[in-house]
Amino acid sequence: MRIVIALASGARDISGVQRHALNLASCLLTRPEIAEVHLVVAPWQQRLLEDAGLSRDSRLQLHVAPIGTNAWSRNFWFYTGLPKLAARVDADIVHLAYPAPLRRRAFRCPTVVTLHDLYPYEIPENFGFPKVHFNRVVLRQCLSQADAIACVSASTLSRLRALDERSAARKARVLPNAIQPSLEPELETPIPAVQGHPFLLCVAQHRRNKNILLVLRSFERLLNHGQLALGTRLLIVGIPGPETEAIQSFIASHDLSGQVRLLQGIPEAQLQWCYRHCSVLLAPSITEGFGLPVAEGLLTGCRIVCSDIPAFRELGGACRYVTLGTGEEVAFAAAVDAAMLQPAPGPIQLPQFSVAAVARGCLELYRSLAALSRKIAVRSSLQSTQEGRRFL
Repeated sequence: MRIVIALASGARDISGVQRHALNLASCLLTRPEIAEVHLVVAPWQQRLLEDAGLSRDSRLQLHVAPIGTNAWSRNFWFYTGLPKLAARVDADIVHLAYPAPLRRRAFRCPTVVTLHDLYPYEIPENFGFPKVHFNRVVLRQCLSQADAIACVSASTLSRLRALDERSAARKARVLPNAIQPSLEPELETPIPAVQGHPFLLCVAQHRRNKNILLVLRSFERLLNHGQLALGTRLLIVGIPGPETEAIQSFIASHDLSGQVRLLQGIPEAQLQWCYRHCSVLLAPSITEGFGLPVAEGLLTGCRIVCSDIPAFRELGGACRYVTLGTGEEVAFAAAVDAAMLQPAPGPIQLPQFSVAAVARGCLELYRSLAALSRKIAVRSSLQSTQEGRRFL
């Protein structure tokens, strides 16, 4: 099978969506049934393969989409350029790494879209107005046009049912993110900002749903109450976004610039080092589609304090869950303090998110779509033949 994975986006540094796409490619390349994987990136994303440690396989081909930095250029290419690329490489399946404008009739093969979340409806603050309305239109258009919807979690599928019960029942299924085995950690500290210091870790984009301001308020409370070891740092790893200004303002106004470090686009090996060496992983999200940092934290065995939301509960494992709402800052800080007093739980196995399991799920989905596509093609051919005979 020849698979096209379209991940081209405006992101210049690696984030959850890009990591999903790269892990998907890596999973597929473990299977002999896959003849080619065509990975489509934006011009500024070409180094993502190297940063992610994606293996150099002769079946992997990189394509650079000729798009500009604005959303209009990107969306226009998905609508017009992606079908042409798929035809050129004779793709058997086109898999969109996230919802984008999709013109189904322009493709000769089935199409799949990964649905990570329903943020345009759940948390419009992530996008702002009026941009959120455009995102809702694109989301609904893509979900209606795709032949299959791969939800990253059962909680995402449940929310899709509430939004579009017909599409959820007819063509949606759960296909989770793959979690790659941790790379061997580097011997030396790869993050100078925490050299020789204990640190708390938060891996999150600067978006409203990630609730990074709660992390900062809780960290300040722990500092003020002397509940952190001397010199403890807070490391926030994630690409900038709508909340960046508020985050930077809080750090400056509360005189935390010496204790808080903001990083983005670090290589996979460095991120894995952070999981292995942090005192506690913090994830106070308001809502999530999957929760990749929490899953990776569980796999590496670090202490985790997170919000009590369905996506995190679905992952299981030895997390400390905090209910958001009244008194959340006090509760979250107390949970972090309690976690640090206990030994790290140690790594747990998550076989449902393994490369083998996800690759198997992908192939099952792709094969079912390919078989359905062949049946439709045969039916259409027979109908055309019968109509031709009647005409004669």
